[in-house]
Amino acid sequence: MSGARRKLEYGDYQTPAGLAEASCCLLARLGVKPRAILEPSCGLGSLLKAGVEGFQSVVAAKGFDINPEYVSAARSRLGSRSADSVAIEPANFFDTDWAAVADSLPQPLLVLGNPPWVTNSVLGTVGSGNLPRKSNFQGHSGLDALTGKSNFDISEYMLIRLSEALQGKEATLAMLCKAAVARKVMAYCWKRGLEMGGCQIFPIDAARDFGAAVEACLFVASFNGKSRDRVCTTHEAFDPTSRSGQIGYCDGLLIADWKQYQEWSFLRGETSYKWRSGVKHDCGKVMEFTGHNGNLVNGFGESVDLEDAFLFPLLKSSAIAGSEKAGLRQVLVTQRNAGDDTSLIANTAPKTWKYLLDHAEWLDSRASSIYRKRPRFSVFGVGDYSFAPWKVAISGFYKKLGFKVIPSVAGRPAMLDDTAYFLGCEGEYEAVLLAAMLNAAPAKEFLSSLIFWDAKRPITVGVLSQLSIERLVEHLGKADLLKSLLKKQHHQPLQQGLLMGALS
Repeated sequence: MSGARRKLEYGDYQTPAGLAEASCCLLARLGVKPRAILEPSCGLGSLLKAGVEGFQSVVAAKGFDINPEYVSAARSRLGSRSADSVAIEPANFFDTDWAAVADSLPQPLLVLGNPPWVTNSVLGTVGSGNLPRKSNFQGHSGLDALTGKSNFDISEYMLIRLSEALQGKEATLAMLCKAAVARKVMAYCWKRGLEMGGCQIFPIDAARDFGAAVEACLFVASFNGKSRDRVCTTHEAFDPTSRSGQIGYCDGLLIADWKQYQEWSFLRGETSYKWRSGVKHDCGKVMEFTGHNGNLVNGFGESVDLEDAFLFPLLKSSAIAGSEKAGLRQVLVTQRNAGDDTSLIANTAPKTWKYLLDHAEWLDSRASSIYRKRPRFSVFGVGDYSFAPWKVAISGFYKKLGFKVIPSVAGRPAMLDDTAYFLGCEGEYEAVLLAAMLNAAPAKEFLSSLIFWDAKRPITVGVLSQLSIERLVEHLGKADLLKSLLKKQHHQPLQQGLLMGALS
């Protein structure tokens, strides 16, 4: 197997000896004094070697790896120790009873490792057998399970299984992993009432150590029958004495900034405003158009002549975030509501229907399961809310909180792509008022306390929906103003300057 293929299939990022030694040194500074060490995916053995040599209290150690060549190399690396107090054996993580393995070792136990840095979907695309049995183990349902939330890092699955195996034992879990994986593991365990306490996250330089452009860390958690706290200390450096913050867990939600959340938590609650994502079509070359000399041009560079009935202005997420490169486009929206019969387009817009048939090969081959058993040429993320004449929108990808008012364009409601989120508004008064309040400091500080900015998509509907707009209005003392403006918005032109003054 080539090195590239091995790295892809096994998430094979071997731990540099220097990082392995520094990690064990840090654990010692935290007071970890194991009698035994377990490494479930030991690779070439650098972490296992650092642990055995770094902790004088260790009397036994076990290492396992799916790759027999690595098992042999790790044995050689550990030298004579591997014949006595250290055992290194081949094993498939997903077929191993880790609770039984942990029971066979003396406590306190240190479970050390650097599990694979790869997702289950990537392994599926290369036909790898190095996968857990197919299951939606996080318990996602409905649309979340269909649209990607059931995709997970293999290391996430492994850390969860190990955490379950350590329940009731005196142990420390110390893993090099993506920071996002550490958070998901804590959220999983805390949500289910599993023991996991004394959590700490120390940043590592993944680009330097692994050639990976991702936020990563040494994640440490304790299991001793008493570790029931729901707070994780996050450090700014690979040093227990470095400046730190706290991640917390409350009411089923992982909190990015525990201190800031406690200050603004009164803004959390139900709201009558519902955040939506933009239209999803998964075929930009066919469904999106730019303008050139008065003509529509698709992603293939073809000039297209279509009726206006199903064409709408499209604002990409980057444009909402303020990118000057992202101009206004047009998008073909084949349905007003998910499930609408698209064959009716043939009668109302024959040129559009012919265009869809001419490009059916592209649309019919869309991979997402959300299009299965739905009308041909369906889109997703559409409803009456999509056609609201005014919107308040934010990009999900960009690392800043900035809400923008999105008006209709030439009398047509503007569509957003599926990486943007919005509130639909019936009038300009409502949109401008909502945007002003969402951009105010209380709303931003509350939302910031929930956002992990290193996430691939830091801003989500789940985060935005935690803010009660009604409570925000009350806190800002603008409830009466909102009521009066909503009454006026259909009858009087908006004077934004006066409104901004009233809101300040």
